[in-house]
Amino acid sequence: MQSKEIKVLLVDDHPIVRQGLREILEHSTGFRVVGEVGDGAESVKAAVRLVPDVVIMDVLMPNMDGAEACREIMSALPETRVLILTASTEEEAVINAVAAGATGYLQKFTGKEDFLAAVREVAEGGSRLPIEIVRRVFADLRSPSPPVSPVQSQELTAREREILTMFAHGKAYAEIAKARGNSPLTIRNAMYRIQEKLGYSSKQEIVVWAVRNGLLDDPDTSRVDAPQKS
Repeated sequence: MQSKEIKVLLVDDHPIVRQGLREILEHSTGFRVVGEVGDGAESVKAAVRLVPDVVIMDVLMPNMDGAEACREIMSALPETRVLILTASTEEEAVINAVAAGATGYLQKFTGKEDFLAAVREVAEGGSRLPIEIVRRVFADLRSPSPPVSPVQSQELTAREREILTMFAHGKAYAEIAKARGNSPLTIRNAMYRIQEKLGYSSKQEIVVWAVRNGLLDDPDTSRVDAPQKS
């Protein structure tokens, strides 16, 4: 049961869409709209100022698209969750959202109840990404991608691969920490070490690495059955 209101920032360049989303959220229990903006660049500033639990973000916007805005927000606020809400049916939009760090993806014709459920699920650390589509899209990237050396693949410990797999599935630091019996800070530090080991400059790039290297191929690796100490 939701113990506190979910703070939501609305980002869409169409005022009528923002108004509709605001009305749905404000007439539903457990949500509070803390702000709304009409372009990607402003969404980053607003997110840093308001620190929402969830940013509901369109993909196609002026000044900065949703994927790039998502990258900026996730870099500044790792605990904030981004739910992409778009009219696009292009699979490219899915891959851009995932690579940018979004943990939710819905189309604008989604029904009210499914929309609210997605916002709650994302806010609570879950994921609303169509993993089967993500796998199919990223499969096209595996062939042309530069080969990963055996040394690089083996640099990650079993613990680090498990944490990275859960992160790539859209799990929040707090959720991974609870599953493993660690603190969120420990998980965050582990993610930084993983990033350094793989030689990438962003969390989005290591998610791409995880998908390209098959860490998302086994659905059972996205969860831990019992807390583990490490």
